[in-house]
Amino acid sequence: MESGPAIFTGTVFCLFGAGLLAWTVTRARHHRPVALGVSRIASVTVAAGVAVVALSLGAWCFTRL
Repeated sequence: MESGPAIFTGTVFCLFGAGLLAWTVTRARHHRPVALGVSRIASVTVAAGVAVVALSLGAWCFTRL
């Protein structure tokens, strides 16, 4: 990858993953639903998994510089 797009893509993935993880943890600590109509454990697990995948993709993009 060229360095410009890799930096942009890595930044977007890392910001999205960090924001989603912070939002999920905050909602879970306040015992509020992460997703309406879904069990709390399932929604926290899926949201945290997506956040970790996004953070991993962002880190991978930064290693391609």
